[in-house]
Amino acid sequence: MGIVLIAAVATWLMSGGKKESEIVFEQQPAEKMNLQNSITATGTIEPVTSVTVGTQVSGIVSRLYVDYNSVVTRGQVIAELDRTNLESELKNAQASMASAQSALNYESSNYTRYQTLYDKGLVSTDEYETAKLSYEKARQSVLQAKEQVQKAQTNLGYATITSPIDGVVLSKSVEEGQTVAASFNTPELFKIAQDLTDMRVIADIDEADIGSVREGQRATFTVDAYPNDVFDGIVQQVRQEATTTNNVVTYEVVISAPNQDLKLKPGLTANVTVYTQELADVLCVPNKALRVLPTQQTIGHRKLTDANGKTKVWTLSADGREVKAIAVQTGMSDGVNTEIVAGIKEGQQVITEIKEKVMTEEPAADTSTERSPFAPGPPGKKK
Repeated sequence: MGIVLIAAVATWLMSGGKKESEIVFEQQPAEKMNLQNSITATGTIEPVTSVTVGTQVSGIVSRLYVDYNSVVTRGQVIAELDRTNLESELKNAQASMASAQSALNYESSNYTRYQTLYDKGLVSTDEYETAKLSYEKARQSVLQAKEQVQKAQTNLGYATITSPIDGVVLSKSVEEGQTVAASFNTPELFKIAQDLTDMRVIADIDEADIGSVREGQRATFTVDAYPNDVFDGIVQQVRQEATTTNNVVTYEVVISAPNQDLKLKPGLTANVTVYTQELADVLCVPNKALRVLPTQQTIGHRKLTDANGKTKVWTLSADGREVKAIAVQTGMSDGVNTEIVAGIKEGQQVITEIKEKVMTEEPAADTSTERSPFAPGPPGKKK
C-alpha cells in the first residue's frame, strides 16, 4: 500500500500537477475622461514692472526719504544729493554766460561800426571781415555758455531723486552720507516694483520641451514658502533668445502670476507645470488595448476575426466564442490612455491583455495509513 501511494505522488509531481490551461481575457470598457500632457520646469517670480532708480550726477547722499517696502507715488521725492558742488557749477556757468554776453555786446557794436565805415569805403574789406568774424565768434560763445548753464541747471535738478512710477520699494542700495559716483555707470539707488498684486514667473524651459509650449496655455506652479498651495497662471510669452548654461540650452517663458493676497514675493523659486495639451471628457481606452495582438494560438479554439485598419482594438463576443478586431481612429495620448475619435462607443469592452492561466490539481489526501505490525493498536481494540 505504501509503495502504491509513493508511486502515485511521484507521477503527479513529474507531470507538474497540471490539469489543464485556461485562457483569460482581461477587458476594460471605453470611457470618457480628461487627458493632459505637461512639462515641468523651474523659474523665478518677479514683478511685471520694476524700475531701477539711479543718479546721473555724483555726490554725497544727503537725505533718504524711503526705506524697504515703502509705498511711493510717481514724482515723489525719495532721496536728495548734496547740492554744494552742483550749485557752484551752475554759478560758474552763469558767470561765463554773462561774460560771453558782454563780449557779444561789444563785438556787436564794433561790427555795426565797421559795417558803416565799410559802406562808406573808410575801412578795408579785411578789417570789415575781421570785425564780422569776431562778432560771430562772440555770438557762438554766448550760445555755448547758455548750454552750459542749462546743463548745470539740469544736473542740479538731478540732485533731487524722484520715483518714476507708483509702486513699492524693493531694494535700497545707499545710505545717508554715502558718496555715489556716476562717472562711468549709473549707480543704483533703489529698485521699485509697480504692482505686487500682478506678478509673473520667468521659467526656463528645456530645448527638448520648448517646441510644445504656446502662448495661452494653462500653467500651475508651487513655491517652497507655501508647499500646499498651487498657483494658477497663463503662458504669456515664449522668448526666442536661448540661454546656455553648462551645455544645457533653455528658453525663457513668461507665465502670469496673479497675487491678490500678496503671498508671492519677488525672487521666490517656482516649480512650474505647463499643460501643453488638454482634452476634457473624451472617449478613451488604455494604451495597452492598442498593443494587443491575438493569434489563433493565444486564443485557443475561439474564432479570430480581423479588421482592416492600421490601429485596432479587440473585443470578445458575449458568448466568449469569437475574438473580433475593430478599426479605430485615435487622437491624443497621455502615455496611459489614448483618445478614440471613431470606431467604438462608450462602455464597449475592449481586450487589454490575453493570459494563459494554468489550472493545477492538488493530489487527494490518503485517509488510510499503514501501521507497523509491531506498533500497539488503538485503545480498546483487541489484539
